[in-house]
Amino acid sequence: MTQDEYAEMLSQAKEQFKQGTPLFGKDGAFHRVLEDFLNSALECEMDSHLYNTKTSTKINRRNGKMSKEVQTEYGPVEIDTPRDREGSFTPEIIKKRQTILAEGLSDKIISLYATGQSMSDISKFLEENYGTKISKETISNITDKVWPEIKAWRTRSLEEVYPIVWMDAIHYKAHDDTGATTSRAIYNVIGVDKEGHKDLLGMYVSHSEGANFWLSVLTDLQNRGVKDILIACVDGLTGFPDAIQSVFPKTDVQLCIVHQIRNSVKYVASKNQKEFLKDLKMVYAAQTKEKAEIELDNLEKKWGKQYPIVIKSWRDKWDNLSHYFDYTEPIRRIMYTTNIVEGYHRQIRKVTKTKGVFPTDEALFKLVYLAYRNIKKKWTQPLRNWGQTAQQFAIKFGDRFQLL
Repeated sequence: MTQDEYAEMLSQAKEQFKQGTPLFGKDGAFHRVLEDFLNSALECEMDSHLYNTKTSTKINRRNGKMSKEVQTEYGPVEIDTPRDREGSFTPEIIKKRQTILAEGLSDKIISLYATGQSMSDISKFLEENYGTKISKETISNITDKVWPEIKAWRTRSLEEVYPIVWMDAIHYKAHDDTGATTSRAIYNVIGVDKEGHKDLLGMYVSHSEGANFWLSVLTDLQNRGVKDILIACVDGLTGFPDAIQSVFPKTDVQLCIVHQIRNSVKYVASKNQKEFLKDLKMVYAAQTKEKAEIELDNLEKKWGKQYPIVIKSWRDKWDNLSHYFDYTEPIRRIMYTTNIVEGYHRQIRKVTKTKGVFPTDEALFKLVYLAYRNIKKKWTQPLRNWGQTAQQFAIKFGDRFQLL
């Protein structure tokens, strides 16, 4: 850059600074400085390479340049990569076939994708804000950079004991190998560790929700180091409690009371729902299991002839519906429902709501994982009153849950 060009650049920079115009970017005053810096760096790399490859019998020489456009977080720049006759030059600052420079831009793309932005929206955002036009294919390739992280996360070791886990599935549509649209269930397991911090222990994609697949999920948790789960909170899926106890036989399986209530009300006439729910509350809100069983008898006497299937459901599932009566109030509040995992699903759906059908299972998993990664940032505090709750766990479970 000549002295006159330098003076012109400074003058342009002053005007752009006053106007609030980006100094970098396609039309920014410092755009050429960035280009000159990168091209000079490549020339220095070539000088060093030629010196290091020189021998007493052979001298490597330059052999022209290869031009390409590289996208940066400050906009696109034109790069002239020098070549040598031997073809042995491998630049480091801008590698061969590299078209995206700076992790900042890649991180921005991944961050936008994690919030549910479409490929088109991301491309438009980058063009408007950075003067950088990037294809959908390139954006997809950048977001694929998280796969090594995902693979490490899926196989990471877990703690030996979790006092409480919540398990539930969330459902989506995705294309299979033939291009047909099929249902997909993402199985999620959220656990609380001894310090009261929650985390997603595992995430698994299957064609549908079923106890058999949950068995494979539980086996994976066991293989990754989990030796004991004190309480598992699940919905009313048939065979689910048996699947859990086949892997973790000492676990208390608590069926979600909220799920059971919702399923019951569906079969009660609308004119009777308010009164039925009031009577039903006497069952699940009782202070003791004995009192709850008395109220369940009363519920059957009053409503059994009208709604025998509903009453039978409570009777058949009572062993797993009533575990929470064995615990103190602080523990009851966090184990009687799967609201924690359902709340997590609501946050996931905020990100995925614009996606009708995912092109592949991998695309589905990638987006949901990135959404989870953002959600996890908020999981910094232990559950409310965890100190008191943990002591009660220690008293009840003894050697299975040791605090110190």
